[in-house]
Amino acid sequence: MLNDTIAAISTPLGEGGIAVIRVSGDEAVALAGRLFRGRTKLTDMPTHTVQYGSIVDPGTGEKLEEALVTVMRAPRSFTREDVVEVGCHGGIVAVKRVLDALLEQGVRLAEPGEFTKRAFLNGRIDLTQAEAVIDLIRAKSDRAFKVAMKQVDGKLSKRIGALRYRLIELMAHIEVNIDYPEHDVAEMTSSMIADVGTSVSAEIDELLRTAEQGKILREGISTAIIGKPNVGKSSLLNALAQDERAIVTDIPGTTRDVIEEYVNVGGIPLRLLDTAGIRETTDVVEQIGVERSRSALADADLILLVLNRSETLSEEERELLAAVKDRQTVVVLNKTDLPQRLEIEEVRELFSSERIVETSLLEERGLADLEKAITALFFQGGIDANEMTYVSNARHIHLFKQAKRSLRDALDANEQGVPIDMIQIDLRAAWEQLGEIIGDSVAESLIDQIFSQFCLGK
Repeated sequence: MLNDTIAAISTPLGEGGIAVIRVSGDEAVALAGRLFRGRTKLTDMPTHTVQYGSIVDPGTGEKLEEALVTVMRAPRSFTREDVVEVGCHGGIVAVKRVLDALLEQGVRLAEPGEFTKRAFLNGRIDLTQAEAVIDLIRAKSDRAFKVAMKQVDGKLSKRIGALRYRLIELMAHIEVNIDYPEHDVAEMTSSMIADVGTSVSAEIDELLRTAEQGKILREGISTAIIGKPNVGKSSLLNALAQDERAIVTDIPGTTRDVIEEYVNVGGIPLRLLDTAGIRETTDVVEQIGVERSRSALADADLILLVLNRSETLSEEERELLAAVKDRQTVVVLNKTDLPQRLEIEEVRELFSSERIVETSLLEERGLADLEKAITALFFQGGIDANEMTYVSNARHIHLFKQAKRSLRDALDANEQGVPIDMIQIDLRAAWEQLGEIIGDSVAESLIDQIFSQFCLGK
């Protein structure tokens, strides 16, 4: 199927100024050229040039669209194949007319992620770079985008490549030892196994230490805003989202269901869940909302417990404080614009000062302190998206852990004096597991599964 020519709409469907249809394959220029009418034939256009013209029905001569057409010839294209990109007016009808005309010329509709899959199979990018393209598209914050861009540029691939090179050098040395035992370099080989195995294992540990932070940047933090009715939970959601997403009134129990919103706090994407106020109630609808609040609380990675600083703690709030004291929690003492009645020392008995933030959401005070508290809770020392290599993909994490176990087995066997040809098995397993991350040795079914997550046109 890699020999055929594919096409897909690369921009989101809907009304817009411009839409782009991407065509890739050996016959991309020739087949798209049948539809294009401009000053120069598409087949005569130099690579990486753009030309204005019309897209016409070759059978009837009817003008279907006006377009800007870009030609990129192999191997200097995203897929390392001939690529044509047709830029036409946005809108479902306009784009569909052009795509249908291309399909009538024998072009096949691309599968999800097939352009990136071809880039991988044609050797332009490795598997970590291909997977980073998904992260780039789905990035929910500037820092997440920067981390994904580093992986697209091959920063993780280069580190893995360097580790594999050290292992293959060690295995080559072992092979020499096995093939030429008369040279008697067993002691030196054992020392090399210990040094290289320990060093590579330590680098894998360093990468795995970034896994939790990388996962946060990639997927965001599920954050439950909890508290009694009318303490300012919905006001906090609106302040963080910078939009009136939730209804705010002086009437307790306004929020009856869980409201979800993605926000960016200090470069960290938060999946905010504004919950119904937790209290005893006879209102059937509010009872359902309270139960959903408790469920969101149980599943959350981060809890923002909002208290009214102008009121004393209720028994329900004391129970909530005790329930979340061992969780990743920031206590938000709201309504600092009103006289203080809450005994803050009672809260400080359970939470350190770094996890207590005072705010006046009415006057928009204290949000910067909340941002710092959340960042400190999940990123000790801050986030360095520019320099650090973050591991965020679950598949990568699993394979790094497997490689580390294989190295541990090799090191243990080396200490116990096991013959080096047996140790070689574990070293090769680690080398292959690292290779699976970048796609050097990976099953076709896994490749299909990875690229099926992409959108059409990418």
